Amino acid sequence: MRPLVRVVTSAESAAGDAATISAGVPSRALMQRAGAAAAAEIALRLRDRLAHGVLVYAGPGNNGGDAWVTARALAATGVAVRAIEPVPAKTPDAIAERALALRALGETCVSDLSRAHDAGEQIVVDGLLGTGAAGEPRGPIGDAITSIKRLRERGAAVVALDVPSAFDATTGAATDRTVIADLTLTFGALKRGLLVARQHCGELAVLDIGLGAIDSDDAATLIDEAWIAARLPSIPADAHKGTRKKLAIIGGARGMAGAAILASRAALRSGVGMVKLVLDHESLASAQQSEPQALGAEWPTTAEAFRQNVGDWADAVVVGPGLGRDEASRALLDLVLSTWKGPTVLDADAITLFERRLDDLAARLSGRSAVLTPHPVEFARLAGMEPRVVLDQRFDVGGAVATRLGATVLLKGVPTVVFGPKGTRLVSATGTPLLATGGSGDVLSGIVGTLLAQLGDATTAAAIGAWIHGRAAERVPTSGDGVRGPSLEEVLLELRDGWSLDARPTRYPVLAELPRIAAR
Repeated sequence: MRPLVRVVTSAESAAGDAATISAGVPSRALMQRAGAAAAAEIALRLRDRLAHGVLVYAGPGNNGGDAWVTARALAATGVAVRAIEPVPAKTPDAIAERALALRALGETCVSDLSRAHDAGEQIVVDGLLGTGAAGEPRGPIGDAITSIKRLRERGAAVVALDVPSAFDATTGAATDRTVIADLTLTFGALKRGLLVARQHCGELAVLDIGLGAIDSDDAATLIDEAWIAARLPSIPADAHKGTRKKLAIIGGARGMAGAAILASRAALRSGVGMVKLVLDHESLASAQQSEPQALGAEWPTTAEAFRQNVGDWADAVVVGPGLGRDEASRALLDLVLSTWKGPTVLDADAITLFERRLDDLAARLSGRSAVLTPHPVEFARLAGMEPRVVLDQRFDVGGAVATRLGATVLLKGVPTVVFGPKGTRLVSATGTPLLATGGSGDVLSGIVGTLLAQLGDATTAAAIGAWIHGRAAERVPTSGDGVRGPSLEEVLLELRDGWSLDARPTRYPVLAELPRIAAR
């Protein structure tokens, strides 16, 4: 099984470079590998545009050095390459690679930005600023970024090396002076900011350049199709509804049956054997008419009623979709958690009802395999912090809470981060803005509930569920801006084929790749 791609901050990326260099790999060798790998990907992915030439913008630092290597490699294959050098190279490696590139490019290196439009190239390579850059770009670099943006507006495809220039590799922060790329080729590890602000990246590929592994057992890692395929439980030929497991979905207060119905449909399309909807009596009849494949039961009011209708039947329970927050809902949640000790998914209102009561929730969850699926606002309520803090610290903030609860926390968002109770951090980058709609979390809960019933391992179930949920959204046929028009019903339909997985190795040097996310 191939190693997973690490998801890193700018500082962690620099530390990985330094560790590799200390281990004996020259820094210039890393630069040459990065530039050569980038040139190969440009030639493959943008082949139809190569005949019109490539314009390379090289900055003064090592990102500029990568650009010089890329320019030389493309020129070596017969591509017409020009280079723009707004500021002279400053680092020793960049200076050396510039000298080599100029021998291949001849007189096609200019510092005058007014000549950027002379040849009408259809590919522009952004190698101005890398992961270590900070602050608003000014002077010639700022002018060069403006030039790149104008070329893109005129139809050129922009390829960013490592990160788009003037882009914060850790946070994804960008300004009007940040390059917007059609393809981002990042090296060695996946920078956090690229996942947070995908709209600046276009297609995204992580390329191997020979960096050593980041020396951290709890480093965030990107899960992919091969990871999912290796852990997804198979359904044997002699399977029956018992072996495919039984899931109870508890929620559906008056007027909110739809959430439980969506969770039920997702579970049924995720391979569960049976689903039982445990709903308020005013919601039950309409829910069963809407989803006839599901069994039904009314909210229990005693421990004995719960055991008879749910506890002695289910392999796992999902609590929360459409549960409500009134006293009857709170009483039901208390009854479920005090009576049921098996695998449990808490979603939506079931999380909010424990607002600022982490220790109380930890006591209730003790001894069971559990997953919480909050969005950032629900997590903020539970943990007693501001939503903005949750968003700013999305790759780290769930770790302490997961450990404190002894449960897995699936923090929904862009991207989704799964925190295991023992320090595991798994990142799912699948999905589209189509999922930013009411009911999307209920679909996710149905998927995760099924996997939890079948696997028993909460962290694995949560990670697979998050990835599959996003993949189903990516599979929905779209037109226009890709967001308006399609509905969650189409996401549910795509679950049918979304479970077919391709575990074949990637094409070297590509370690991972993510599609463009189109949204307006």
